Amino acid sequence: MDVRRFIERQMEEIKETVGKDKAISALSGGVDSSVATLLAHRALGGQLRTIFIDHGLMREKEPEEVKAVFARLGIDLEIVDARNEFFEALKGKIDPEEKRKAFRNTFYKVFGRQVLKSKARYLIQGTIAADIIETRGGVKTQHNILEQIGIDPEKGFGFKIIEPLKELFKHEVREVGKALGLPEIIFKRMPFPGPALATRIIGEVTPERVDLVRKATRIVEEELAPLQPFQAFAVLMNDMGTGIEEGKRKFGHIIIVRSVESQDAMTAQPTPVPWDVLTRLASRITREIPSVVRVAYEITPKPPATIEYI
Repeated sequence: MDVRRFIERQMEEIKETVGKDKAISALSGGVDSSVATLLAHRALGGQLRTIFIDHGLMREKEPEEVKAVFARLGIDLEIVDARNEFFEALKGKIDPEEKRKAFRNTFYKVFGRQVLKSKARYLIQGTIAADIIETRGGVKTQHNILEQIGIDPEKGFGFKIIEPLKELFKHEVREVGKALGLPEIIFKRMPFPGPALATRIIGEVTPERVDLVRKATRIVEEELAPLQPFQAFAVLMNDMGTGIEEGKRKFGHIIIVRSVESQDAMTAQPTPVPWDVLTRLASRITREIPSVVRVAYEITPKPPATIEYI
């Protein structure tokens, strides 16, 4: 791929499509949305409004850190607090697909209100090829693929979608991000799912369970960072396990650690993590999160598993 030519072509297409209208971008801080946002910003300048929907399911301090990074790039990021709305939508839902649908519907409802306020006619979205392929193939519903699941964004939400990265895979998106001048902390960061930590909780999503898996995820990312995996994270199981505290039995949470190597996220192999790293990881998680009594490392490749648990 000729990266420079790709950037020039997409900027031209964005300018031509939007014309004199306004566009709005939903920035999560992940690789895909960050590259799409910066590409649109270079094309549209002041015609683009960029928002970050804080749904309460992000990694530690993510809203503040993303806002600081993009401020240095000249992009004013508006943070919209929608935490209560998302947790209410996810309340009581256990089925993986139902949780994804609840997240998607709430996201576009919240985002739709922002579009109406801004009077924007276009949404810049960081959809990539893997999102489309997995949704079409019935692997799982990606929250940002609307047309494939029978939703017309113009009729349903009042805006048209622009997806400048939809033909690219993750490694190509990283190349574009680097060429655009995104800092490495963004374009090299591990993939993070659109529905965020909701995809890493088996069972009901509650603020307390999100906080637990958020802390475990931070530890996993810190301990496995030297190995530079494609993706590494913690998953909170629904069942409780038996542990021991001060010589007595106690019931606690079970954390599964997942780390994989991949290029395009279509296939993946488990990271060969050294034993001393795994034991240190388990020790930190159970010590720093006392409600966790068991930690396991998952070694299933993709396929037959997906990278994320739900």
